[in-house]
Amino acid sequence: MKIYEDYDDLPKIELPLGQEVSISDSTIRDGAQMPGIVMKSQQKFQIYNYLNRIGIEKLETFVYNDRDRKAIKLMMDQGYEFPEITGWARANPADIDMVLDIDGIEETGVLMSVSDPHIVDKMGLTREAAEEKYLNALQYAVDHGLRTRAHIEDMTRADNYGFTFPLIEKIMDIDPDCTIRICDTIGFGIPFIDVDEPFGIPMITKYLKNELNVKNIETHCHDDFGLAVANSIAGYWHGANWSNVTFLGIGERAGNAEMEKLLLFLKRRIEGFEKYNLDAIMEFSKFMEKEIGVRIPRNKSVVGNNVFAHESGIHSAGVIKNPFTYEPYPPEIVGGKRIFLIGDSSGIEVLRYKVQETLNELMDVSIEIDKNDKRLRAIQAEIQKLYNDEKRVSCISDEEIMAYVKKYFMFNPMVHKDMNRKDLEENGNLDEGQKDNEIKPRMHDTID
Repeated sequence: MKIYEDYDDLPKIELPLGQEVSISDSTIRDGAQMPGIVMKSQQKFQIYNYLNRIGIEKLETFVYNDRDRKAIKLMMDQGYEFPEITGWARANPADIDMVLDIDGIEETGVLMSVSDPHIVDKMGLTREAAEEKYLNALQYAVDHGLRTRAHIEDMTRADNYGFTFPLIEKIMDIDPDCTIRICDTIGFGIPFIDVDEPFGIPMITKYLKNELNVKNIETHCHDDFGLAVANSIAGYWHGANWSNVTFLGIGERAGNAEMEKLLLFLKRRIEGFEKYNLDAIMEFSKFMEKEIGVRIPRNKSVVGNNVFAHESGIHSAGVIKNPFTYEPYPPEIVGGKRIFLIGDSSGIEVLRYKVQETLNELMDVSIEIDKNDKRLRAIQAEIQKLYNDEKRVSCISDEEIMAYVKKYFMFNPMVHKDMNRKDLEENGNLDEGQKDNEIKPRMHDTID
């Protein structure tokens, strides 16, 4: 019988093909196109530093304006081995020349739109003219010594058997080492193995690998249907060795596959992925929220404020006894911190935990409180009354817990212990509870 009582008890799964896989980042390229986001050079530089701390292998960037080039210089001056800084260009020699003008960049992406809405409606070309344009641009980049990455845009809405796959065969003739990027441009991709033309990410990946002998396959998935991370994992599962992502999934419309989710999945669920350091993830997310203006929902996985927050009685009691009960991974893995909150669904265990924590802070000693302590029950009753009377719609803050602790645990015991019992009796200040050596709470002790 298998018993799973700890994180280390759970087995990790293996990539079925066993290939080495890597991550490239597009936060300062595709991510910077997110509506309402404007990144300064210094901010792009800071993002680069976070990517270095994590261990991301590649980064792609625009090279068009002074801000782009200033950021690239700042990054290059660091002298880091990774992430490698790579360029991005439209399929024309003038764009590629801009990449060539920057010392130190040895690889560029080349945009190749393959769906008919893009070829005909966006560019006003025929398929034949588009193919010629793409191949000429790729040849120009190769002739000038650049490694190449073909961005096969909108592949999940294209005629892949009739146009895209034959195009990729010609790309491989020009540059056998070219990375073929499967671009799920508006999120139509499906991660299921039995889905064929044109949506199936597994089908596309396997065809590139097995039929066209593509060495380097990369996914670039958008999240319009909420499947970007699943499609990225499906790419790995069926032979891709790269995925292109953005931190927090920022980007056009619903954004891209979220780097932090993919990193966490690889590190915690897949065998052999110790190369990535995730303890800067929370710090990175706070930077993006404060400096870039990306609003992070409280319940967003990996980086949301609620990821390691516990309020309900059953959950909190379980985590207090063993975090594995309700936490899928320890907070410190991503640089997070476990917190317990008191709200309308909280039970006595989490309240006891918070009161003990506060008393320890106030008195600098370790204190254990019985869960039936009448002072603790009085605090619980007072808090519940706030919610039952519908006077409260938020959690009880740590400052409020401290006030309750001072009210019930600090003031009452001091008075009862230090004042002479005889004086209290003579003044008529000793009630029945105190005569029985009990400390009577300041309000009713009834709980549901």
